[in-house]
Amino acid sequence: MRSTNEQSMLNDEYRYKLLKRLEHEPEVSQRELAKDLGISLGKVNYCMQALIERGLIKANNFRKSGNRSAYAYYLTPKGIEEKARVTIAFLKYKLAEYEALKREIDNLQRETEQRELPDRP
Repeated sequence: MRSTNEQSMLNDEYRYKLLKRLEHEPEVSQRELAKDLGISLGKVNYCMQALIERGLIKANNFRKSGNRSAYAYYLTPKGIEEKARVTIAFLKYKLAEYEALKREIDNLQRETEQRELPDRP
C-alpha cells in the first residue's frame, strides 16, 4: 500500500502532466490523455472535472469535425500558478527518486566488485 505522501505525489504527477499537456495542446481529447498517461478514461475525466472545479482550467466547446463537438481546455491564471507549483514538487520528487536509485546502483556495483575479486591464499 502506498503512503499518503506517495499518493499525493502521484496526484501531483498526474496534475503536472495534465496541466503541461493542456498548456501546449488545449484541444487534446480525454481519450488521448488517458492513452498517453496510461490511465483510464474515467480517471482522466475525474481529474479534468476536479481541475475545472478548482478553477485551474476552463473548458470551451468547439466543433471538431462534422457534427461532433469537442472541448478545448485552457489554463486559467490560477492554473498557470498551480502548474509552476506542481512542476517544482514533481522535480523535487524525481530528483529524490534519482538519488535513491543512484545510491542503490552504487551499492550494487560495490557488491559486484567485491565478489569479483579473486580469493587470496
